[in-house]
Amino acid sequence: MRLLLCLFFATTVLFAQKSKDTIQDVDVKKTILTEMESNIDLSDTKDSIDDAALAKIDSIWMENLYKSSLIDSVFSRLQPIDEVENEWSFSSELSTDTLKYRLERLNEKTPFHIEYNIELERIIKSYLKYRGRYYPEVMARADYYFPFFEEQLANLEIPLEIKYLAIVESALKPKAKSRVGATGLWQFMYQTGKMFGLKVSSYVDERQDPVKSTKAACKYLEELYHSFNDWDLALAAYNSGPGNVSKAIRRSGNRTNYWNIRPFLPKETADYLPAFYATMYIFEYAKEHGIQKEEPRIHHFATDSIQVKQLLTFQQVHDMVGTDIELLEFLNPSYNLNVVPYVKGSNYKLVLPMEDALNFVDNEGEIYAHATAQANEREKPLPKYFEMSQRVRYAVQSGDYLGSIAEKFGVYVRDLKKWNNLKSSNLKVGQRLTVFPKKLNYKASTPKKAIAKVEVPKTGPKKYHTVVEGDSLWDIAKKYSVTVTAIRSWNNLWSSNNLKLGNQLVIYKM
Repeated sequence: MRLLLCLFFATTVLFAQKSKDTIQDVDVKKTILTEMESNIDLSDTKDSIDDAALAKIDSIWMENLYKSSLIDSVFSRLQPIDEVENEWSFSSELSTDTLKYRLERLNEKTPFHIEYNIELERIIKSYLKYRGRYYPEVMARADYYFPFFEEQLANLEIPLEIKYLAIVESALKPKAKSRVGATGLWQFMYQTGKMFGLKVSSYVDERQDPVKSTKAACKYLEELYHSFNDWDLALAAYNSGPGNVSKAIRRSGNRTNYWNIRPFLPKETADYLPAFYATMYIFEYAKEHGIQKEEPRIHHFATDSIQVKQLLTFQQVHDMVGTDIELLEFLNPSYNLNVVPYVKGSNYKLVLPMEDALNFVDNEGEIYAHATAQANEREKPLPKYFEMSQRVRYAVQSGDYLGSIAEKFGVYVRDLKKWNNLKSSNLKVGQRLTVFPKKLNYKASTPKKAIAKVEVPKTGPKKYHTVVEGDSLWDIAKKYSVTVTAIRSWNNLWSSNNLKLGNQLVIYKM
């Protein structure tokens, strides 16, 4: 009881927008139902609502939930519905006896209390009739998200069926936002997400991160279950807050079965569990109703993640690796600006298709060099505005080249050339360079990461490539349709990425 009271007081503010007196401030799904009340009395005639009314409700709800890029708009008035267009081709015929039998089978294998009643039958049949067009697409997304939902749920011994809750919350769209700001697959408000370790910044919103938000949702649901010792009540509390559920229990005479306290719950929470049960039923019996999922664009097992070492944009990744930007957005929904930031002490990762991830690792140096070159194109402060005390005169030593000097002082090659009016990369021993160092202890240099030596067989026709101004290993590899690793192997280029003008590289056509 102490934990229950703590949760109640801690979440009073967070869930105030979901109280039964302010239904208009809940997420878009419930707002739409509230707006319908001016035309349809849902509270008094639920069992007698005709198909046309249900069609109008579902039409507005589904247009916002499934077709918008963000769940963030509410229709101010009802639109007429074309019955032919909105009914689906699979079978929505379902006898009451068949439904009762199937619900009993579901109830046997889940800790939820799934029991037949007229209200649940009405909702299931309306979903089958008016939402059929959306299920194949949602089921394709489920193929991607459900595997790691189930992994996190199993780790905490939470019923695997809770994976269907994310469909009710967001239609499995990680960038979904409600009108009041609930965000992500699991629709976390900002403060609730913060309580469970989800960080939000200009670059990153971890409420949109599929893995991190799922872990947070599991922890929250686990706490709610320990408070009520009932998964139905835990889900009701997830929607409206533990305070509202506690009040409903008291008002019902301390009953603890969801269906017994349902009349005392906020209106949108009373509809929440039936929506969850209906979604579970349709997914579990999709085959029986002739629902076939679309082919998923990618499976989770066909991806891998890369920890970034500097800021990268999706466009740069697309340019260098070839991954479609739309697919990058799907695989990396937590990045708001299509930018993967680099912050010391943080662990930002880029999710890629497996083949592209291998390509990224193989050409990592060239990818970061490309990103650095683009960053250098931005206008920099002129040297005359730098503090003169920071200026250093450096004498070129044997073995020096612009890249090594730039690394020593923590500056860019482009800046070295600008400060010294250099037209080429050629240097002479003893030449004096003006440098405005970023590293005060510039004498201490960071050792380079060793390049792993991989021997590539010398097979196929032999060619020679003469290095010209602007050449890079990446460009040459692209030109001859070989890998950078192969060029390194054939020419013993393991010590650095630098190429000398006029050198001839051996290329074997693979």
